[in-house]
Amino acid sequence: MKKSKISFALASMLLVSSASFGDDKTDILKLQQEVKDLKEMTQILVDETSDLKTGFNYTKVDEKKRYTGLGSAASKVYYSKSPLSIGGYGEMYYSSSQKGGSETQIKRFITYFGYKFSDNIILNSEIEYEGGGVKATSTGATGDTVAVEFMYLDFIGNKNFNARLGNFLVPMGLMNEQHEPTLFTTIQRPNTAKYVIPTTWNSSGAMLYGEIAEGIEYKASIVTALQITDTGDKWVRNGRGSGRLVKNPDAAGQVRVDYTGTSGLLIGASSYFSKDLFMFDVHLDYKIGNARVYGTYAQNKRVDTNASQQVTANYGGFLNASYNIASLIGTDKKTPLFVQYERYNPQSEVSNGSTAGDAITDVTLGINFFPHEQVVLKAEYVISDNVATGNITGISLGFVF
Repeated sequence: MKKSKISFALASMLLVSSASFGDDKTDILKLQQEVKDLKEMTQILVDETSDLKTGFNYTKVDEKKRYTGLGSAASKVYYSKSPLSIGGYGEMYYSSSQKGGSETQIKRFITYFGYKFSDNIILNSEIEYEGGGVKATSTGATGDTVAVEFMYLDFIGNKNFNARLGNFLVPMGLMNEQHEPTLFTTIQRPNTAKYVIPTTWNSSGAMLYGEIAEGIEYKASIVTALQITDTGDKWVRNGRGSGRLVKNPDAAGQVRVDYTGTSGLLIGASSYFSKDLFMFDVHLDYKIGNARVYGTYAQNKRVDTNASQQVTANYGGFLNASYNIASLIGTDKKTPLFVQYERYNPQSEVSNGSTAGDAITDVTLGINFFPHEQVVLKAEYVISDNVATGNITGISLGFVF
């Protein structure tokens, strides 16, 4: 009996001790969570205090967020925590061709400046420094360009109806709006996006955009027309007026429809029409798992043909397929291996007995490596039947911020 009482007492003490230990452990976990919460609140207060002093909260690029077809960095202002948004991108390269020698260049450095006057009125702009910029000499400026690439106001209504006024990127094809270097695999933009759709192409005017129905998006614009006066391979490209002074401009219409109702898929068509030119394209961008396929086919037909304007049509198309091999090589860094086929003819039809140009075929093999989702390193080899260059080897770096 005495032993039973002792055993009962010991058991009771152990139960009390275990309960106390359990309570202590719970209390410790609660305290740890409270400390974590306090740290987070303190950081929020520090950030908010900094914002009050500076009026600025820097928003990082989110690759998953793009607004109405714009690139990730160009879309930042629409998601910015602060009224003021700053972003941009840059790219430079080295290339060596069989017939054209080698070269290196800071191809572009771009800055985006955006400002939210309200949730419904948004300014977005881009300043481009191309080819390393310009410098003053005794005979004038030399080098490449410094230009306002676009500057417009968006008036946000609802998902079906919004308006854009100012100077903006003409929404033709894939590359003209989405030309940031992290968004395409090749070092240079496709030649279809140079000779046929004259990327980068901005124009002044007005645009309406939104959704026609769930997963079907539209854009309709009235813009200043391309000034088609040149001949040669760049007869379309040289017609861009950009944001510079254009006297007595003609008007042009532009319409685009895209289907985005399937996850990872964008497929659509766009057209441009003026008294001088009709342009049409179909485009596709499909991402599924580690694979991606994107491409564009475009063509131009000159409407106003006379004796001094000999080129009457051109065309071009490319298809790019890539696969992220990161898991196969034991890294978590995105590493797409790609191949691109392109065929284009800047002077496919001519008038007045002139000789049409030959179509050019390029096959590009390459790899990208993303040490950070906003930074890309590229290497490629282009097999080309272009008599001016032959095959081309190249490396480059690019980034967005």
